[in-house]
Amino acid sequence: MAIDPEVALAADPTVREVSWTSRDVLLYHLSLGAGRQADADPELAWTFERDLRVLPTFAAVAGQGVSAGDVAAPGMSMPGVDIDLRRILHAGQAHTFHRPIPASGSARISSRVAEVWDKGKAAVIVLESSAADLDDQPLWTSRMQIWARGEGGFGGDPGPGDSRPGPERDPDHVLLSPTTPGQALLYRLNGDLNPLHADPSFAAAAGFARPILHGLASYGIVAKALVDGLLGGDPTRLASIAVRFAGTLVPGETIRTSVWREGDRLELVATCPERDDAPVLSHASAEVRG
Repeated sequence: MAIDPEVALAADPTVREVSWTSRDVLLYHLSLGAGRQADADPELAWTFERDLRVLPTFAAVAGQGVSAGDVAAPGMSMPGVDIDLRRILHAGQAHTFHRPIPASGSARISSRVAEVWDKGKAAVIVLESSAADLDDQPLWTSRMQIWARGEGGFGGDPGPGDSRPGPERDPDHVLLSPTTPGQALLYRLNGDLNPLHADPSFAAAAGFARPILHGLASYGIVAKALVDGLLGGDPTRLASIAVRFAGTLVPGETIRTSVWREGDRLELVATCPERDDAPVLSHASAEVRG
């Protein structure tokens, strides 16, 4: 078995230091669609370095963008885990934001395997990372769920159930986020150079009609829609966001985000209206401040 849960869970955290500049932040925002209608609204808070705001989901790519140069893509080899990358799927992502992320800065990121769940035909590895600035002030905590095909059946904890009933009423808000045909080509410059998002022949070999958009791009697009549409454009009001990646999106399609609000908690469902509201993000929620 390529996963030894006892070794993985007992391993010491790995620590790395990352840095970023305002150019990385600007690229991230542009890759999510900021400034798309620059003739009517250049969205300068997202697209111009003066008074630049930072969408907190930038945490997902901090230290991987243009300022990092040519760096090796993160793998799935760590104590107790050695999996062929072709057998894994990024199944879910969550971030909790402790402080505003500066437009340029550095952070130390400590990462560990926090959970290993046995799903029978697959295993789910939960990677938890905590980032702090160089003065040890916390910035964000992330939890990434990795679905590893063929690695289950070891008799471990199955983890939380998959069922989650949605709200039994119409959404309080519906937010529409169109994407462009070239959006994946731009988003990949944040650090994920997987050819699945660029090369039509590679995408076809993987079973897709054309390259697909990164799941983390959909994640960021939905976060931006929440900030712009519900939080007055103030990214510091987004305290956390968590999703599961439920389906693919082709660049050029639209993300429809339905939002149910209960106090400071938002329940979310993201779908593609061009394909009869096929799911894009599920089991999704956010916490907001104020």
